[in-house]
Amino acid sequence: MMLPLPDDPVATEETSMRNSVRHVAWLALIGLLLPGVAIAQSEADRRPSHCIALVENTPGLEVIWRAGYRDPLPEHTVRLNYIDHSMYLLQTPGGLNVITDYNGFTGPAALIPDVVTMNHSHTTHWTANPDPAIPHVLQGWDDTGAPADHHLDLGEMLVRNVPTDIRSRYGSGVEPDGNSIFIFEVAGLCIGHLGHLHHEPNPEQYAAIGRLDVVMAPIDGGMTLPTEVMIRVLQRFRASIVLPMHWHSGNSLDRFLAGVANDFRIERREERMLEVSLRDLPSEPTVIVLQPRFLGFNDEGQ
Repeated sequence: MMLPLPDDPVATEETSMRNSVRHVAWLALIGLLLPGVAIAQSEADRRPSHCIALVENTPGLEVIWRAGYRDPLPEHTVRLNYIDHSMYLLQTPGGLNVITDYNGFTGPAALIPDVVTMNHSHTTHWTANPDPAIPHVLQGWDDTGAPADHHLDLGEMLVRNVPTDIRSRYGSGVEPDGNSIFIFEVAGLCIGHLGHLHHEPNPEQYAAIGRLDVVMAPIDGGMTLPTEVMIRVLQRFRASIVLPMHWHSGNSLDRFLAGVANDFRIERREERMLEVSLRDLPSEPTVIVLQPRFLGFNDEGQ
């Protein structure tokens, strides 16, 4: 597969220190909230994916603004917080915290997530030293070179992946299965994170991904997919909500928004988070621009 070349493949790595006492407290709280966490052990035991099985549109997605990431959630609702770059924090009413494309630094706030996903195209999407207190660290690649295969059933949420190829480092050749699109099935919603996507999914990958109600998409236009190709991918998914990420400048964001203006309603928000549920889907596909903000910085503004 021929993959498009990036414009300027420059990435930076951020690191952090954690407080071990707070780690123990968070783990204790997680243990109280999630007594039945389990991982499916075989294909036969796997919980079926409703995102693949359900083909008809599901009405209803309510969008609520002005919540804090520490606030409790109503039933059947998911909160998405844009932290930075490609990192989103997904939260559930039962207390699950999941961070996408985790690079080790989410801000000064003490939070030990239950699950982190990572992709290794650049160091801004992963860390070689995730906090050992994190119960589930899901790499989007397999160190053996085989496709990563995740099917993590947390009861309240199912986390699975669909591998895709990436350009090899320094732009020479292709690394098969070096990226994963992660799908989070929770509260009846199918939420996708495209990671560091370098090519349009093929028909088999589209089928494996299934329906997406919400999709987090890298829209830089060069280091991942060219803008016109990413727009084609999003048109194919037909998700109710598109959350842009991986925009390195206002120019790349503006270029993407101009490209989708004829097919998507556009909402630019000052908040970093939204809450969604399967009650009031937008009447048309909508791009919602959230403002990235590290946890613990100006949390009152959300």
